Amino acid sequence: MRLGVLSWDRPMIWLLPLLAMLVAFTLVPLFYNIWLSFHEYATFRRELEYVGLDNWRQLFADTRMWEAVGITMFYFVVTLTIQLVLGMAIALLLDSDQKGFGFLRTLLILTLVVPPAIAGMMFLLLEDPEFGVLTFVLESLGVLDKTQPILATGSTALWGVMLVDVWQWTPFMVLIFLAGLRSLPPEPYEAAMLDGARGLMVFRRITLPLLSKVIAVAVLIRGIDIYRMFDYVFVMTSGGPGTSTYTLSLYAWQQTFSFIKWGYGATLSLFALVIILVVANLFIYVAKVRW
Repeated sequence: MRLGVLSWDRPMIWLLPLLAMLVAFTLVPLFYNIWLSFHEYATFRRELEYVGLDNWRQLFADTRMWEAVGITMFYFVVTLTIQLVLGMAIALLLDSDQKGFGFLRTLLILTLVVPPAIAGMMFLLLEDPEFGVLTFVLESLGVLDKTQPILATGSTALWGVMLVDVWQWTPFMVLIFLAGLRSLPPEPYEAAMLDGARGLMVFRRITLPLLSKVIAVAVLIRGIDIYRMFDYVFVMTSGGPGTSTYTLSLYAWQQTFSFIKWGYGATLSLFALVIILVVANLFIYVAKVRW
């Protein structure tokens, strides 16, 4: 009886642990980051000093930062587009109850359990100019020249990093789209078959409209994750060659921990958060996503 009183008459008691975690791990770091953005660490005095809006002024005048934003946006658009198209195509191929397809769907989970840093190391070896299997295959096909290593050439380094992202996270999109496809009602397809509709027309007129909300949620979740990407670049190129793979997350990390500019690093992180919030909410409004 006592348990029933607590669960129905005082539901907030059961939410207190969750609220405490939310405050401790979300709100406190956020407000501390905001406070830190108005300060900077004085290396010689080993203390934080108030600098006002200096970090924000430096942010908007920092050409390297804007270059990192451009690289991040390019990475974001290309990677998300490839994963969206491949994910939908593979999901349509695996949407079957025939024997063996369940096992194939299970295999998709394997890439998701690999830590991103380990996946980056794997592709670092695969794209090695001396003994990398992927490099050897591309050279055999005439796509690459042996004198231009994938990760050591400015024009191909970012594509080499995006490749591991596509390999690891396309199955995530496949699983979401498969779940959506398996839940679609059969009636519209039966009516379309009676009307003589086939193939691409059915996909364009029935499947895509019915999956629109599923696609929107998948794009939103994956897009936020892609935008804050750090692991692959850090492991594979460290931002090089030059600044051709410098993403905003890597630049913020460098300013914070390599150059000991804690205040400016916090400012960069907040700026990235603002971009994510604006783009995500704009997408939610346009796609009419409802939670």
